[in-house]
Amino acid sequence: MKLRRSLSQPEEPIELNLIPLIDIIMFLLIFFVSTTSFMEEPGVKVDKPASGGSGQSDNATIIFSVSSDGKISFEGKEVGLSGVRPTVKRICAKEPQPVVIQTHENARSGVMVRMVDEAMMGGAKDVSLASERGQKSM
Repeated sequence: MKLRRSLSQPEEPIELNLIPLIDIIMFLLIFFVSTTSFMEEPGVKVDKPASGGSGQSDNATIIFSVSSDGKISFEGKEVGLSGVRPTVKRICAKEPQPVVIQTHENARSGVMVRMVDEAMMGGAKDVSLASERGQKSM
């Protein structure tokens, strides 16, 4: 009977079974993901300028208002769709300025799209839309 192995015999390769290790890692991952409480961060509050207010603010923004019945006003005066481009051209004669279009929630989207086109053709630097729920129409 032979109790010792000879050096000439090759050793059997060592096999590591990784499947149980992967199972445990997946279980821990699922456990930590399901027990972690996620904090919900509030969004950024933005103060929109008042509709039909004092006109140009300190940063020289052109503000138009659209009421629920489609009337377009600038600085509290009704200018209509045909008055958007000349107003923007007049104000942007020296330097292009941004335009903000405030809309009532019931205003038609077609009017807003045409206003954006008119403002861009008038020479506005960029055009932004602002909408507020429950805003009073003018």
